[in-house]
Amino acid sequence: MLSLNLVCVQFGGEPLFEDVSFLVEKRDRIGLVGKNGAGKSTMLKVMAGQMPLEAGSVARQQGMTLGYLSQDLRTNKDETVFDETFSALAELTALEKKIEHCTEQLGIRTDYETDSYMKLIEDLHDANERYDLLGGHGADAEVEKVLLGLGFERTDFKRMLSEFSGGWQMRVELAKILVQHPDLLLLDEPTNHLDILSIQWLEEFLVGYEGAVILVSHDRAFLDNVTNRTIEISLKRIQDYRVPYSKYIEQRAERRALQQAAFDNQQKQIEQTEKFIERFRYKASKANQVQSRIKQLDKIDRVEVDEQDTSSIHFRFPPAAHAGKQVLRAEKLGKAYGSKTVLHDVFMSINRGEKVAFLGRNGEGKTTFSKIIAGKLDFTGSLVYGHQVNLGYYAQDQAESLDGDKTVLQTIDDAARGEIRGRIREILGSFLFSGDSVDKKVKVLSGGERARLALAKLLLEPYNLLVLDEPTNHLDMRSKDILKQALMRYDGAMVLVSHDRDFLKGLSTKVFEFRDGQVFEHIGDVYEFLAKRKLNSLDQLSLPKQDAAAKATEPPKQSQQERQRNKDQDKDLRKKQNRLAAIEEEISTLEKKLAQMGSDLADPARYQEAQKSGDPYKTYNELEASLQAKMEEWEILTAEIEKDAVG
Repeated sequence: MLSLNLVCVQFGGEPLFEDVSFLVEKRDRIGLVGKNGAGKSTMLKVMAGQMPLEAGSVARQQGMTLGYLSQDLRTNKDETVFDETFSALAELTALEKKIEHCTEQLGIRTDYETDSYMKLIEDLHDANERYDLLGGHGADAEVEKVLLGLGFERTDFKRMLSEFSGGWQMRVELAKILVQHPDLLLLDEPTNHLDILSIQWLEEFLVGYEGAVILVSHDRAFLDNVTNRTIEISLKRIQDYRVPYSKYIEQRAERRALQQAAFDNQQKQIEQTEKFIERFRYKASKANQVQSRIKQLDKIDRVEVDEQDTSSIHFRFPPAAHAGKQVLRAEKLGKAYGSKTVLHDVFMSINRGEKVAFLGRNGEGKTTFSKIIAGKLDFTGSLVYGHQVNLGYYAQDQAESLDGDKTVLQTIDDAARGEIRGRIREILGSFLFSGDSVDKKVKVLSGGERARLALAKLLLEPYNLLVLDEPTNHLDMRSKDILKQALMRYDGAMVLVSHDRDFLKGLSTKVFEFRDGQVFEHIGDVYEFLAKRKLNSLDQLSLPKQDAAAKATEPPKQSQQERQRNKDQDKDLRKKQNRLAAIEEEISTLEKKLAQMGSDLADPARYQEAQKSGDPYKTYNELEASLQAKMEEWEILTAEIEKDAVG
């Protein structure tokens, strides 16, 4: 379908790729991975024909169509959302005009026997055939399906694109590519501007897609769910693995371990050969053997070990200062922008050490509520902070708010206070800023570098409440893992807004779902929340308001009493889950004791020793009875938990 043959690309005279070759086949689902700056986006541009090559070639199958989503916005803002998306179907539009023209001419002309009339019939037939082949009769429905899947509502279709933010305009750019159904999709960070609901819709779309897909993404769950092949770009070369991302990580470690073992073994052989040559080099009786060993060394095929890119941020948050049991409480909190109500009568409390995730569609108020907590927006109702709460806030646009004319070092130095000033170079080093890089102006930093610098500022004070709005944007996989581990060890309270399910997994202990201006509390992390609601995808949490039938399926708004009842039910469920875990521990202990006793009873010497303490068979039977009772209790409790979760 598409092949790269010995491709070389240079930037400023320095090679980015050297002799890169691989083949893309139909139905391939390829994830391009590598650290920031490795050349993933450049590789997509090479395949799209938008990057000049220093050497090598890119060959496409004749007639192959290609759709390329870059990170640069090129949408026409003077069109409506629907019309701009439909404009991608240029051939269909041209065919419609041709069919309309031919039909009109056939209706008014009477020269039925002429060649031109027959040619008109042929043109109409060919146009209709091509129109059907391209799915013209279902084009409107296809555009609607894609726009709804990407989070738009039907009421948005006739709105001008200029009314929407850059993130929503980028969704239209993605929609334009998806509705074309090209043979090969090249997608550069397609999830960057999507909420967690739209990401799962896009996953399902790509899994069932008939063509090939190559994508760049820092979303591990997205890569695992979509791809079946991983191409790693590292240190100017590629490694091709025919597995999804998580399997690739395992295979890469195994591959390098085998290479290292082979390398170490070969080095021992080389060392022994060189010692032999050095020892007998000047002995005439060994001359032939020495020459043979020298030739052997010259011919040896040297084992190489893949170089590892080990650069990554490395840090941990300072211990959180002591705070009261409840760090935050909101009551009847509301927020409106003009006539649009975003939040209405919100009740929420967050306790010391709790890690909570905000989930919901874009525009439902997650970022708005984060800004309210951080004191950046006014609101109605009540918001009370607990005793001695010290809040640290990371905004979505935190990296853009940095002063571009300051250096990296000045940015941190100006924000540091007290004893921490003596550690600013250490902190910057943890975020990969060292040597001359600390003297770079912020305005010349990449998106990833700015994000790291903004995160570094959070270490300057021991906050006991962190509010993090999309902190993983622009971070590579390795850096996200380090950040997640640091947050796992963080002992303060935390509010986390993120669309990255793998990042959220196991990190939050509670989910606040934002829907229809209200907030609903659920115990557990994002995947436990999905399991509890028996959902296969998060888009079932809050469907776009498409029609009355769809709206009727949405959960009704809850009163304060209902919210309290749900909270009590969640508390009771949590107690049962804790009891279940304790029972499972007891069952495990009893099973180990029974196994040991069974072994003792089978050994005559140990059996006689056990008799000194009483009747071993009686003890064995009592343990068996205890185990049976615990198993029955486990079954009853498991059934109750399942019933509560469904309810």
